[in-house]
Amino acid sequence: MASKKIACPSCRQWVQMTLYGTQHRCVCGHVLTTHSAAAETQRETSVRGRGDHKGERHSFRRCQIGRCFQTKESSSNNSSSSCSSSRNSFKQSYTGTGTGTLMSLPSSRSEEPVPSGSQPNKRALLCGVTYKQHKYKLKGTYNDVKNMENLLTRTFRFPANCIRILSEDDPRDLERIPTKKNIENSLKWLVEGCQRGDSLVFYFSGHGLRQPDFKDDELDGFDETICPVDFMEEGMIVDNDINETIVWPLEEGVTLHAIVDACHSGTILDLEHVYNPKLNAWKDNIPPSRARKSTKGGLAISLSACEDDKMAIDTTDFSGKAMNGAMTYLLTETVRNKTDITYGVLLDEMVNYIKKINREKGNNSKFLRTVLRRKAIQEPMLSSSETFDVNLKKFVL
Repeated sequence: MASKKIACPSCRQWVQMTLYGTQHRCVCGHVLTTHSAAAETQRETSVRGRGDHKGERHSFRRCQIGRCFQTKESSSNNSSSSCSSSRNSFKQSYTGTGTGTLMSLPSSRSEEPVPSGSQPNKRALLCGVTYKQHKYKLKGTYNDVKNMENLLTRTFRFPANCIRILSEDDPRDLERIPTKKNIENSLKWLVEGCQRGDSLVFYFSGHGLRQPDFKDDELDGFDETICPVDFMEEGMIVDNDINETIVWPLEEGVTLHAIVDACHSGTILDLEHVYNPKLNAWKDNIPPSRARKSTKGGLAISLSACEDDKMAIDTTDFSGKAMNGAMTYLLTETVRNKTDITYGVLLDEMVNYIKKINREKGNNSKFLRTVLRRKAIQEPMLSSSETFDVNLKKFVL
């Protein structure tokens, strides 16, 4: 029986096609149709025969799919040449001297696609920004990303090749640097083709800022932002744009979790409801302008490091040696130890953990000295596109 692997044009994963002339559904939901052997041969000839430039573009697309989903066929000289020139084009985009396109950023931990089946699909985007070329660099964000990746793969069974990581771990890999363009393109990838039963995760560890709101869609008069590595040149990513990209497209039955370990990140998804743990109640986050903050029927939940007007910190007080974002470390450790945990208990455990560290280390606690200097106790914040009982609903990614 004839079979071949074809790269899905939507998510770039390899799909095993067992018969010519049949349809197969990729794990991302995209439907692929095979052609007859004769038609396939004719198509390949047609694509490669449109001139050197377009032939090279086709070869580059195959080569550039990435570590995890790269073609099993031998690359031609044209492929190598096109790959090299396009990487240079992307480098120009990153340095502000040209325009480039993000092709694919799969995890390097696996080279096989997720097998398709009836199980809900899982997909995650993890961003850790160290800003290591700047004076405002952070030391714990790479550790944060690794902690989140381990939590997703080991506790919640996310397939490794459905996790996209953007970091500065390898500065030579320009396609994986958390630039504004790469993050924005990856946010689109995260929700593309999502369908009922899918579980999506957006994680960000880095700097967050605020800026005045000029659209009258914020109760506090400020837009919250996340800062890509190139935000000084390209600008920040605003909560309105994040909402438009990954919240509004969510269809009924799709669940998105955003976990953001950054300053001023409380309402970074601009969701309609914010949970008040002191009152054990939800409050509306809808401005007088009634600006849309909803989904198309799906569920969006955000866990942020702190309220919009508060600061988040890196510390070694929790892990002993390695630097971590306080919120990320507390969340991952708590969920690993108590997998059957509700949102309410999770929030309580994280706050109690901070208090415990402060009691045990007293004035020697770097975390305590930092929050006292900033005159603000960092407490995680929960927001959602719809209300639910935090004491009954389980935290499941």
